[in-house]
Amino acid sequence: MKLNTSLQLWLAFGSIGVLAQSSEWGQCGGIGWTGSSTCVSGTTCTTINAYYSQCLPGSAPVSSSSTASVPPTSVPPSSVPPTSSPTATAPTGPTAACSTPSTLSNFNNAALPNPFIFNDGTPVQTQEDWTCRRAQLAALIQGYEAGFLPPKPSTLTGSFTQSGSTGTLSFTASNGGPSISFSSTITYPSGTAPADGWPLIIAYEGGSIPIPAGIAVLNYANSNMAQQDSTASRGLGTFYNLYGSSANASAMTAWVWGVSRIIDILEETPAAQINTQRIGVTGCSRDGKGALMAGAFEPRIALTIPQESGSGGDAGWRISLYEQNQGSVVQTATEIVTENVWFSPSFNNYVNTLNVLPYDHHSLLAMVAPRGLIAFENTDYVWLSPVSAFGCETAARTVFEALGVSENHGFEQVGGHAHCAWPSDLTPALDAFINKFLLGQNVSTDEWSSNMVFNGVTWNQAQWINWETPTLS
Repeated sequence: MKLNTSLQLWLAFGSIGVLAQSSEWGQCGGIGWTGSSTCVSGTTCTTINAYYSQCLPGSAPVSSSSTASVPPTSVPPSSVPPTSSPTATAPTGPTAACSTPSTLSNFNNAALPNPFIFNDGTPVQTQEDWTCRRAQLAALIQGYEAGFLPPKPSTLTGSFTQSGSTGTLSFTASNGGPSISFSSTITYPSGTAPADGWPLIIAYEGGSIPIPAGIAVLNYANSNMAQQDSTASRGLGTFYNLYGSSANASAMTAWVWGVSRIIDILEETPAAQINTQRIGVTGCSRDGKGALMAGAFEPRIALTIPQESGSGGDAGWRISLYEQNQGSVVQTATEIVTENVWFSPSFNNYVNTLNVLPYDHHSLLAMVAPRGLIAFENTDYVWLSPVSAFGCETAARTVFEALGVSENHGFEQVGGHAHCAWPSDLTPALDAFINKFLLGQNVSTDEWSSNMVFNGVTWNQAQWINWETPTLS
């Protein structure tokens, strides 16, 4: 009989008493949970949201009981008080004076939430404030839809081999228990590498954009890191072999973790001849969703290029639902959770009450700021929610504007081509962003346009964006 991953971890501790406790990264509480509410030594039962608590590594008491919080109720967003929820991992930003709860009680907003308001209702006024606000958004997105993003594992080693224009980058990781291995192929440009190494694009499943000369490309087999065949794929893949099949990290969060480990190894592997200050990430459709998530959560990515990512990518939950209610056949939150495992299982609890989300995907896009971001969408495919993509990109742009870097945010929304096919008339916009952020050239990146083909649905900016854009000092 095969033992599941969590049981293997329990048995590895060699103590019968431990069997009554949840393993590291395992579930330990939440609404409807009937399993153990205590955690193995060295981990703490941490509330991710009302429906999911997880045993996270930490130096708190050996075990603790989880308490399910009350689901959000309706009050004006401006009066939302700070919550006492434990913090989720925030990839960047201050950790001492910046509260980063993973959920907010008493939030309700039918419009896109104001990105310039802290969780406690006070305004974001400076660029330093934005660093904290970004950390808050990162924690909230993990808490509601993405699941917990583990930090760098306790043991991480890598290797690199090269044959001609192709190299293989591999890493092995462990956390004191099971270990995993993963490898990716890098294709190099011809010629001699620059003194500081080649710029690199990490391409989910190889990508589908044209890569100009002078850029190395890493083929990221993200579906091996976390499978995405159907809802039956939950907990399958290399990431879950390390953290357990019950880890609440979504497939996309697992993919981000893999991207971060690749960058970790590149930073320690000069033989790979990669300039880790000039890394981009791209993918199309479901992999476009993943590429955007990576660019948002991994601050070492200089340029993020999601292509036709649609709902769950650069299209927002609220506006996609509005499009559906206006008669367009688009992908919505309620549909997407029945299709695949791109999001955490806890997200199922919110797809019918989207107004309680204290963010939307304009917030995910805004997390990339002030780094480079150019997104491409295709209005020929209504399923991709063209109004929602335009609306979320428009809302996210206010953050780039507030930071004084509006030229770092590009958006091209056209039709006339197949899904994930590349129309040549978009190449100048793509090349401009690559030239600036990966090749270090002083070029214009004023690239923002839409054909406004919205299948008869009207875009009303005042309905969704009700804030003034500040100037962050």
